[in-house]
Formats: sequence, structure tokens, C-alpha cells
Amino acid sequence: MSEQELVASIADRLKASGDVKVVFGEPQVIEGKTIVPVASVAYGFGAGSQQGQSAGGGGGLRVKPLGVLEITAGQTRFVPIVDATRLAMMGIMASVCITFMVTRALRKRK
Repeated sequence: MSEQELVASIADRLKASGDVKVVFGEPQVIEGKTIVPVASVAYGFGAGSQQGQSAGGGGGLRVKPLGVLEITAGQTRFVPIVDATRLAMMGIMASVCITFMVTRALRKRK
């Protein structure tokens, strides 16, 4: 298999996995509301060969839920999923930075 054929094969497999149904899930009707799950999809791949002797390749697919579309007769709105772990890490990082900056400013005053 040539390098181009290998890359094309990997790309075809990843394209089949990353269709619109992965980004927008199947709509569900719950209590008069239509709920459509929404996700972010990213994929990448690579391949290589050594002078036509050996070839290899691989790829990956990442799907991250973002929220849902909530559709009613009166309105449509996006309801995001809150990532508590990410928010906590951002809070910790901000605290560390502020502590560092305050400590540094106090040391310069002395």
C-alpha cells in the first residue's frame, strides 16, 4: 500500500466516524420541548513510509459535549454544559497567580 493510499484509507475511516450525527445528536422530545445534544468534534491523522519498504499511520477522534439546543414553540436556546473541573482548575490557577503577584509586590516594597 502506498503512502497516499494509506493516508486516504485513514481519512475515510475518520470521516465516517465524524458525521453530523456526532455533532448534533438525535433530537428527543421531552415535556413539549425538543432537545438536541450538541458536541464539538475534532479529528486528525498522519502516516509515513520509508522508501516504499514499510508504512504506518494512525489517527484519532475527539468528541466533547458542549450542551443542548432546547426548542419550544416560543423560543430556541442553547443550554451549555458547565465543566466544573475546568472551572475549579481555572480558579486554582488564578489564585496561584494572584498570590505570586502579591508576594512579589510586597517583597519589592521592603
